[in-house]
Amino acid sequence: MKRFWDAADAVEVEGGFTVHLDGRPIRTPGKALLNVPSLAMAEAMAKEWDAQDKEINPETMPVTKSANSAVDKVTPQFAAVADMLAEYAGTDLLCYRAAQPVELTNRQAQRWDPLLEWCAQTFDARLKPVSGIMFAAQPGESLIKLSAVVHAMSPFELTGMHDLITLPGSFVLGLAAIRDYANPDDLWELSRLDERYQQEQWGIDEDAEEMADTKRKAFKHAYNFYQMSKA
Repeated sequence: MKRFWDAADAVEVEGGFTVHLDGRPIRTPGKALLNVPSLAMAEAMAKEWDAQDKEINPETMPVTKSANSAVDKVTPQFAAVADMLAEYAGTDLLCYRAAQPVELTNRQAQRWDPLLEWCAQTFDARLKPVSGIMFAAQPGESLIKLSAVVHAMSPFELTGMHDLITLPGSFVLGLAAIRDYANPDDLWELSRLDERYQQEQWGIDEDAEEMADTKRKAFKHAYNFYQMSKA
C-alpha cells in the first residue's frame, strides 16, 4: 500500500481520539473506525503514519498495530482473552523452581520470592512456589482474585497486558509491570533468570540472545501501550 496522504493529525472525536489523514479518519483492517482512549496514543499513531515513506510498512507502526488488535480482535472476544491470560497465574514462571543446583535455586528464591510476596500483599492473592516442572495447583481463591484484575481492564489495556504476560510466561511479572514495581527492562531480566544462569555456565547463544532481545522490545512496547491506554 502506497502513501496517499500529506498530513497525519491526532484529533479528539466522540468517545476518544483518532488520527485523521488529510482530514479523513483512519480505520482498522476490519473497517472499524480506529478510535483510541487517549491523546497520547493518537499522537503516537500520528507520528507512525507521518514517518511512512512512499510505501506503508506496518512493521514500523507498532502502536497502530496494537490499537487495531484492540478493536478488531480483543474487543469482540474480550472474556475469552481475559480468561486465557488469567490461566497464566496458575502456571506462573515464578512459581516453578529448579531442584538443583543450589546456586540457581538460591538465586530464584532471592529474586522471585519478593515478587510473589508483593503479589500476595497487593492483590491478596498468594501463589506458592514449587520445585520441579510438574504441575501444582495454586490456591483457588488467589486465582479468582487475579482473574478479576484482567477482567476489569479495558480492551486496550488488555491488549497491552497480553504481551506483558505471555512473553515472560508470568502473570505476576505482567502485574508488576503495570503497577511499576520495577522498570520493564529489569522485569524482563527477571524472566530470563534461568537463561542467564545457563549462559554463565555454557556461554551465550547469539541466535537465542537475538530472539530474546526482540521479545524484550515487544515487552517494553506492551508496557508503553498499556500506559497509553489509560483514558
